[in-house]
Amino acid sequence: MAVSTKITLRDLSRIAIFAAIIAVLTLPGEIPLAIGVPISFQTLGVMLAGVILGAYRGTIAAALYVILGLIGLPILSGHASGFAVLAGPTAGFLVGFIPGALVVGLIAHSAKAKFGVVRVILGSIVGGIGVVYAFGIPVLATSYKVDLFTAAGYMAPYLIGDAIKVALTTIIGAALYRAYPKAFKN
Repeated sequence: MAVSTKITLRDLSRIAIFAAIIAVLTLPGEIPLAIGVPISFQTLGVMLAGVILGAYRGTIAAALYVILGLIGLPILSGHASGFAVLAGPTAGFLVGFIPGALVVGLIAHSAKAKFGVVRVILGSIVGGIGVVYAFGIPVLATSYKVDLFTAAGYMAPYLIGDAIKVALTTIIGAALYRAYPKAFKN
């Protein structure tokens, strides 16, 4: 499917809204775990951005969120901000939001067919979990001076919450598609 890279005013507003949604999903708080990587809801926003906005615009929304947090807005997990977060164990996950949204969007919008639940689930799993973890686990391993296998093992408790986020993304995406299918056009 050809993706238009032309950005309209409507696109800019949708991108800004999804960057804000990712930021708002930090407000319910986080569930701290012993390894220093809290459970948060940000990846739900990343998955939704890819599913609803598509690969190109979803990636821009995730990048906008990350950039706004890095330049000082306290919108990152735990109300953190600034470039210092890039020195912590969660830095890889944060950076992984950007390619994660891209992959979610590429898979979810890979067919010329209408909204597809299977593509949304697959995109959310591969991009929203797999890609984000692929960036996050090596940084976590480096931060804690453990091997990649051990760091990956640290992430096992997060998979239940991530599965719930995939389900929510699918439910929300399907409901939005039924209500407003034009929102999904790239």
